[in-house]
Amino acid sequence: MAFLKKNYGWMIVAILAILPLFILSNMFKIDMTNGFHLSLVDNGGKEGLSTLEMLYHITGEFAIRWMTAVLTCTPFFILFGVTNLFVRQAMGIATAVWSLLHFIIFIWAEGFLETFTQVNYVAGFIAVLILIPLLLTSNRKWMKKLKATWKKLQSWAYAAIVLSLLHVAILEKTWIIYAVIVGLGFIIRIPVIKDKFINRRKNKATVA
Repeated sequence: MAFLKKNYGWMIVAILAILPLFILSNMFKIDMTNGFHLSLVDNGGKEGLSTLEMLYHITGEFAIRWMTAVLTCTPFFILFGVTNLFVRQAMGIATAVWSLLHFIIFIWAEGFLETFTQVNYVAGFIAVLILIPLLLTSNRKWMKKLKATWKKLQSWAYAAIVLSLLHVAILEKTWIIYAVIVGLGFIIRIPVIKDKFINRRKNKATVA
C-alpha cells in the first residue's frame, strides 16, 4: 500500500504511455508458419495513409506530446505548487521511448541515410541523440551518482524540444499548438513573473 501511495503518479504515467502501444500492436501480424515473421497488416492506416505511414505519424505525435508535457511540469509547480520529480522522470522516459520508436519506424520506412537529406530530419535525429543519455540516466541510481551534474544533463531536454518543434514545424502546421504551450511555460519561468505567481500563491495560502 505504501509503495502504491509513493509511486502512484509514476504508475499512472507509465500506464498512459503504454496503452497506445496496444493499439499500435493491431497494425502488426505475426506468422509462425515458417518460424517467427513480423509484418504489417494491409490497409492499417487512415486518411489515405499506409500502415507504415500511420505508425510513423502516431509515434511522432505521442513523442512531441510527452515532451511538451515534461516541459509543463515546472510551470505547473509555479502556478499550483504541486511537484513530483519522479512523475516528471516517468514523462521523460515516455518521451524518449516514443521518440526512439518514431525514429526506428522512420529508418524502417526510409532508411538511415534519408536522415541527412532534409533539415527537419536532421533536427529530429539530433533531438533523439540528446534524449538517449537522458533516458539512460533517468533513474535514482544516476541521480545519486551524478548529483549536481544530473540536473545540467537533464536541462538538455530544452534543446531537444526546440529541435523537435523545428522538426514538426517544417512538416506540418499543428506544431503551433505545442509551440504556444511551451512558449507560455517559458514565460512563466521568467524570474519576475515566476516570483509574482509564487508570492500570490503563498499569500492565498496564508489568508486561507
